[in-house]
Amino acid sequence: MKVLLDMNIPLKYYTLLAERGIEVLLWTDVGTPSASDAEIMAYAHENDFTVLTCDLDFGTILSVTHDLKPSVTQVRASVIHAERAVDLIATALTQYADDLDKGAILSIDLKSARLRLLPL
Repeated sequence: MKVLLDMNIPLKYYTLLAERGIEVLLWTDVGTPSASDAEIMAYAHENDFTVLTCDLDFGTILSVTHDLKPSVTQVRASVIHAERAVDLIATALTQYADDLDKGAILSIDLKSARLRLLPL
């Protein structure tokens, strides 16, 4: 699984996810900070990435377009310690890897991870 980090994801998550064996790419390494969510989604779709974001707009785009890809993982809770947040994210990404490869929205908060298969 390849994960594309949206601009609203803390930079520290990049290193921490990579240390946990997850292939990650920063959006700002391939696109401009002023890019629209649709541009980020198009890149992720074309290059087989799952988008990791705090932005709910990506799920809205998928519900309107009824697309099967890209998968989106939404971090829905603020965690003070980046290591704790990344532990939750890495665990959920690993647990739901097969579903994310097929197309899904994964929402992660401090208590649980919830998955919805695409299309919506």
